[in-house]
Amino acid sequence: MSRHLRFVARTVMVQEGNVDAAYSTLTRLLSQDGIIEAVKHKRYFEKPCRERQRKSFERCKRIYNSEMARKIAFISRTNREDPWLGC
Repeated sequence: MSRHLRFVARTVMVQEGNVDAAYSTLTRLLSQDGIIEAVKHKRYFEKPCRERQRKSFERCKRIYNSEMARKIAFISRTNREDPWLGC
């Protein structure tokens, strides 16, 4: 199982016996890839209705966050045209 690509790609080397730093690095990598959340969801049985609700909520949240990021990036731009010329 250790030769599986999922596990080989997430290997963290322990340098100078510093296990705590390696563990925190591994935890950060796994949480960024979403593996920790996937394991938490698969730990117990999730009813199909609840799974659909959760996935729908996550989808809506992802869309909302991307739209807000786009709007904030637009507002934060400094060299944009003045929409009210002559005022």
